[in-house]
Amino acid sequence: MIPVYDAANLIDAHLVRHALEDAGIPVFIRGEALMGGIGELPLHGMLQVCVPDAAWPEADAVVRALDFGSPPEAPELGWDPGLQPG
Repeated sequence: MIPVYDAANLIDAHLVRHALEDAGIPVFIRGEALMGGIGELPLHGMLQVCVPDAAWPEADAVVRALDFGSPPEAPELGWDPGLQPG
């Protein structure tokens, strides 16, 4: 098995897994069982979506075709650094 995607979180890993399975590619998520032991801490590089070596070129094309969009812009909170708590 070879990694085709490094997931930031379990949701991303499963989105990629489902896309690959829909394309008929077998998938294994490496590190998924470890997530319960670390709680909600974001540890980068811990989750990898892996496919068989022979399926990697097709899997890579599927992953590249996914559009996760861009992260949302930070909201304008209207905070004024000159204001002091009262």
